[in-house]
Amino acid sequence: MKVTKYGNIEAPVVLIQMVDDHDLAFMESEVAEIKRLTGQDFCLYAFAVNSWNDDLSPWKAPAVFGKEDFGEGALETLEEILRYFQDHSDADLGGSSGKTFIIGGYSLAGLFALWAGYETDMFSAVAAASPSVWFPGFADYMKEHEPRVSAVYLSLGDKEEKTRNPVMATVGRRIREAQETLAGQGSRTTLEWNAGNHFKDADLRTAKAFAWAMEQL
Repeated sequence: MKVTKYGNIEAPVVLIQMVDDHDLAFMESEVAEIKRLTGQDFCLYAFAVNSWNDDLSPWKAPAVFGKEDFGEGALETLEEILRYFQDHSDADLGGSSGKTFIIGGYSLAGLFALWAGYETDMFSAVAAASPSVWFPGFADYMKEHEPRVSAVYLSLGDKEEKTRNPVMATVGRRIREAQETLAGQGSRTTLEWNAGNHFKDADLRTAKAFAWAMEQL
């Protein structure tokens, strides 16, 4: 995966986000908003995925819009991220000891970040903005596993559950269930409702997610 870095490589806080070409077009505004909200120093590593539905899905699932099914490439993607930070020298990372790692993302990348928070103890927090928690089987996955992060941010647009798609219409119920599950598992968590549908202000919503996670730590 191609990696683009934003911010100060020497910063003690490392943000990790899975992105596509559309996300990359708005990364500068997202980074500026995180800086404005927190006043903190950080470096954001944007990992560009090749196939959104394949690379970020924890298991196979049928298409819910269009004709493209979901793959099961999330584990391989996560392993690639872990290898990246293991293989690069301290000089490349500005010195890796003592750094705090936060993983986040928007939509299916938000779901991937939430899933990753259950799969590895590398991350201290998850910043999941409008995550695709409607994903088949994910509610059960959360209940059957223990999170390995101390803080999780969740958000959703207040119009996202108002859709004719029967699977995606469950997202409001699922996001509330996700917060309840996380709270019951002992994670510090919040659920923020944003104005608009799924496609409104993705960069600003993601920035708010990362900012909240940074403030918790």
